[in-house]
Amino acid sequence: MSEIKISSIEMKSVLESLFTKHSFTKAQATVLAKTHTESTLDGIYSHGINRVPAFIDYINKGLIKTSAIATKTASMGSMERWDGNLGSGVLNALTCTDQAINLAKNHGMGLVALKNTNHWMRGGTYGWRAAEQGCISILFTNTIPNMPAWGGKENRIGNNPIVIGIPRKEGHVVLDMALSQFSFGKMQSLDLKNEELPFVGGWDKNDKLSKHPKDIMDSGRALPVGYWKGSALSMILDMLATLLSAGNSTYKIGLKNNETALSQVFMCIDPSSFSDTEIQHNLLNEIIQFTHEGPSMKKGDQTFYPGERTLMTRKKSEIEGMQVNAKIWEEILLLLK
Repeated sequence: MSEIKISSIEMKSVLESLFTKHSFTKAQATVLAKTHTESTLDGIYSHGINRVPAFIDYINKGLIKTSAIATKTASMGSMERWDGNLGSGVLNALTCTDQAINLAKNHGMGLVALKNTNHWMRGGTYGWRAAEQGCISILFTNTIPNMPAWGGKENRIGNNPIVIGIPRKEGHVVLDMALSQFSFGKMQSLDLKNEELPFVGGWDKNDKLSKHPKDIMDSGRALPVGYWKGSALSMILDMLATLLSAGNSTYKIGLKNNETALSQVFMCIDPSSFSDTEIQHNLLNEIIQFTHEGPSMKKGDQTFYPGERTLMTRKKSEIEGMQVNAKIWEEILLLLK
């Protein structure tokens, strides 16, 4: 499939017009366009530009309420519960991230649990946002059932993404990972390029482990990262998100036949609450330097800390533009008509 080069300015302009057309306010459309564009700039096409058609489809189906905003339902000092009211997952997540940051600035630590929200797109967006405000963050969401629990055959757990962000002067550290070996968005991106996965990523319809993205997407059964460990972690995150938000579990989400009304947790810590910020900075760099200086398996290879390659991709994309799948871009332009 051919690709075309798109600048961030052009992408933001097109997406802002598209989101405004679908009843978001000008301010909301600007934020959504910026978020999808920045994800694409960072090389996360699967949850940036490639996800836009599905986002519009959910709006057209009434699963995403463009007029809805998140509202606070309970406050317990440094902890709060919010209801997303089935609004945009991105707008809801930004609201709750900012509130968790505010709580952390006031209490040292803040937690916001959100129910009834939609897909937050790239979870790393909120880890980077918290880091820019000087906060450590631990964020996670549950999903529709899309993985078998280890030893099982049917999908009973989600690939529940988790994000951990740590602010750092030389470049923030941001881990953003789903609990499937490969996210379904990543598999879609590789399928669009007719590429295989580098490692097995799930089961095909014949219960065989496969590297073919389409086979796994057709079966809907992804492989948990770390096998039984990823399976257990998925269950734990689902439990925490459900209990803390008093929202839907992966089981309840699966009954809806669409990935909507999710539960999410946004926890932020303000490290400046401690008096040893310089020591923190030195310790963080010590860990990164020790990892970087280790020998590589192959000549020319190197190790990276979480988020390091994202920063490199962002810089390159800002200079050279983004290589966007032509079919996806054409689909988006048609949605504007």
